[in-house]
Amino acid sequence: MKDHLKKILVQVNFPIMRILVFQHIECEHPGMLRTCLSEHDVAWDAVELDQGEAIPDLNDYDALWVMGGPMDVWDVDKYPWLVEEKEAIRYWVEELKRPFLGLCLGHQLLADALGGKCAPQDPPEIGIFEVQLTENGINDPIFNGMEERQSCLQWHSVQVTELPENALVLASSPVCEVQAMKVGHCAWSMQYHVEVEPDTVDNWGSVPEYRAALEQSLGKGAMANMNKQATELMPNFNSNCRKLFSNFLSVLR
Repeated sequence: MKDHLKKILVQVNFPIMRILVFQHIECEHPGMLRTCLSEHDVAWDAVELDQGEAIPDLNDYDALWVMGGPMDVWDVDKYPWLVEEKEAIRYWVEELKRPFLGLCLGHQLLADALGGKCAPQDPPEIGIFEVQLTENGINDPIFNGMEERQSCLQWHSVQVTELPENALVLASSPVCEVQAMKVGHCAWSMQYHVEVEPDTVDNWGSVPEYRAALEQSLGKGAMANMNKQATELMPNFNSNCRKLFSNFLSVLR
């Protein structure tokens, strides 16, 4: 798009960026990031892969986001569409070389699609935990203006155990070394959730697989305590989400 046309579109409030979002279950949408998209007039399209929706032409989009889900990267027999999704991720990052953001399962899929490895996490990380930025993370633009130690909502029983080629670890925790990574020059992913909203814990707790993992890890009644913690930290969660979105947007622009 020519520069003068971009200026015209901005003046009349037309969105000039389009983000494609891969979703794997209805309740794991971009969450708080939807608010950020709306505030910045960024257009986005969601593809519900678990519902059989087809992946559109990737060339029509400026960025790709891949959200979480209850399946694992190796569940290709049960979810055969994972094969096409991983190829789309590989093509996006290696061929198109456009900005990418993966969260939770999206983090794992990025690693798997590009030749890295994932394995079960023991013990699982479910609850509110701190992650620590590495030196690479401190110096990476995606975390510009953010604290080196961050409290984050975690809900995963799989982790990245081997990085893909050209990847850097940006954040870690005591039980999960690869909490955030960057592949190449503009593909980022986080094992934790930055998109948390006030109703996130309740919504995810209604998914049988998620609730079972929560109670197995933290015991019966853990939902109420997790909700309480998340509510107390919500302003911090949302502030970090806005900062990360702003940093990601600066790459697009």
